[in-house]
Amino acid sequence: MKELYPVYCDLLGPCDYSGGSAQLRVEMERAASGLFGIVTYVIHTTVYEEVRVIPPYNVWVPRRAATKQTWPGYLDNNNSVAGSIVTVMRVFDCVVKESMEEASMPAHVVRRHGKAAGSVSYFFRRAVSSRLPRLWLQPDIERAACFALQRCAAVLSSDPEPPDGEVESLKLLSLSEVIEHIRIGVFKYNYAPALMDSMARKGIITPDNKPDCQEIVTRLHGRFDHDTRWTSSLHECTT
Repeated sequence: MKELYPVYCDLLGPCDYSGGSAQLRVEMERAASGLFGIVTYVIHTTVYEEVRVIPPYNVWVPRRAATKQTWPGYLDNNNSVAGSIVTVMRVFDCVVKESMEEASMPAHVVRRHGKAAGSVSYFFRRAVSSRLPRLWLQPDIERAACFALQRCAAVLSSDPEPPDGEVESLKLLSLSEVIEHIRIGVFKYNYAPALMDSMARKGIITPDNKPDCQEIVTRLHGRFDHDTRWTSSLHECTT
């Protein structure tokens, strides 16, 4: 299925795809976005459960299907649900759609209990392909993402389940297990920022237990030289 990504004039501005909007400049096929280095926008939703231990959270973690073209068999970090925001879709509508497709979560539950929980932006260093291992920098914004939904019987009576084949399994892991799995490299690399942002907001990463905490937090919110480079170049291309 073809998916068109939006290319916005103001990269850090609103996702405004309405007709005649000065914000939306062009659309680009998803498969080509990395080659052209456009900023891509994605949502990440964490389904978590509170527990009486330290760290005080368990997280539903998906394993990518072995048939996926990218990162087959890898864990998808603390992001129980994730997906790209295509041109015609609003941010929260994307959260609802991906939650149904990847975790069988009812739309009415997600709309009522899903909560925005921050946003991160970063450059992701990735290979062109297995045959062309050269690396490029892919600017990525996890938008409003870092949505969160607390799993409890009153909110979600059954466990999240993957119905569409893109996710092999969903497993409940302690946050300590998640952190250890990141360290040994079994998670999809570019999903780590959402976890670190969540840990900083919840007081799990602090200046006292992580001396480089400020460096971590600052790097989670990059601007891509937006004000000095990207906007002027895009304006020249579209005028």
